[in-house]
Amino acid sequence: MKKLLLSLMSMLPLLAFGQTFDIDMSKSQPVYSDATGYGYDITGVPKKGSKSPYYFSFKVPDGNYKVSVTFGTKKRSSNTTLRAECRRLLAENVVTAKGKTKTMDFVVNKRSPKFVMMTKDGEKEMRVSLKEREKGYLHWDDKLTLEVTGESPAITSIKVTPDTTATTVFLCGNSTVVYQPNEPYASWGQMIPRWFDSSVCISNHAESGLTARTFINGHRLDKILSMIRPGDYVICEFGHNDEKEKYDGDGAWYHYVYQLKIFVDKVKKAGGNIIFCTPTQRRRFDDSKTTIVNTHGEFPAAMKSVAEREGVPVIDINGMTKTFFETLGYDNSTKALVFYPAGKYGERELADNTHFNPFGAYEVSKMVVMGMKKLNLPLVDHLRGDWVDFSPSAPDDYTTFKWYDSATVDATKPDGN
Repeated sequence: MKKLLLSLMSMLPLLAFGQTFDIDMSKSQPVYSDATGYGYDITGVPKKGSKSPYYFSFKVPDGNYKVSVTFGTKKRSSNTTLRAECRRLLAENVVTAKGKTKTMDFVVNKRSPKFVMMTKDGEKEMRVSLKEREKGYLHWDDKLTLEVTGESPAITSIKVTPDTTATTVFLCGNSTVVYQPNEPYASWGQMIPRWFDSSVCISNHAESGLTARTFINGHRLDKILSMIRPGDYVICEFGHNDEKEKYDGDGAWYHYVYQLKIFVDKVKKAGGNIIFCTPTQRRRFDDSKTTIVNTHGEFPAAMKSVAEREGVPVIDINGMTKTFFETLGYDNSTKALVFYPAGKYGERELADNTHFNPFGAYEVSKMVVMGMKKLNLPLVDHLRGDWVDFSPSAPDDYTTFKWYDSATVDATKPDGN
């Protein structure tokens, strides 16, 4: 009996030392349940030989987790793309020959809306004010979820352990930054984890439709401050929705700069490093169809003025996306945005001049990294070995870009514009 018990225990993942899992994916694994704390999720157990995306989840507390994944299999060659939570890109097109494997490490942030904030009266339990549409998002639940997809996906093991050493980069913003949960929308915030090694973790708190003010009022900044450690980074991109606020006193030079100053003061007080990103351009060409027209008014200039006064580095993705759209041209610039014929993602034709598709989001994430390099931020010392410098005046070829659709599709336009 004792020998049988020891044998059964050897087949289970290690569940000790602060939620550590070691899963042999070559063996049968259960469907996820709170009781087991791990297993196949969302689409269930994949069929043998299937190339459809599948999901595997782990029940873990809030925090950063080192995820070690071994790609490949003894039985065949493979080409695998790995994403986390809401389509957060970790690795793309990892190719292994038959019988060969490759192990890669990532650090993934897991969080829930709950947190504890220190006040003058002691600890206070708080919650982020989620929109109704967010309540089913994978990045706000009680699990860390991985999505395995690709041309011929194969992984043989997953190991998950708590990580307390990675530098965390917190992202604040709107629909151009958020982890877009469904095809065909995407944002640079869900692509940028692809470029950093396992010493950097991206924690994206953006949401569609938010302004700097509503981000703060919804306790999202408080949530970040409950997690931040000295030396971490906070990157802010706001403007698209702020420019539409029409209360008395609103505008680029009053409420917008006032809210940005709050970010600066609170992040610096917590020992963090704050970075501003000017808002991405909308695809609006002039009558000649050659030049992008600025739709953000004085908001980019207002952000830069706060940055100059407060000593905050600025990444000018407003300028870079202008160059990007103009380089692609009037017609081909639609290839970076959610422009699709009826029947591709639902019954309606989609023509969105603000929100990026996966290719566009991927390109903008490279612009953000290049902005970091221009600022000589220490973060760029932790770019992956396959990083190649990028210019928006020489973008990647959209016809060769590979993106494998997730199982979740919703053509509903995100909040904001």
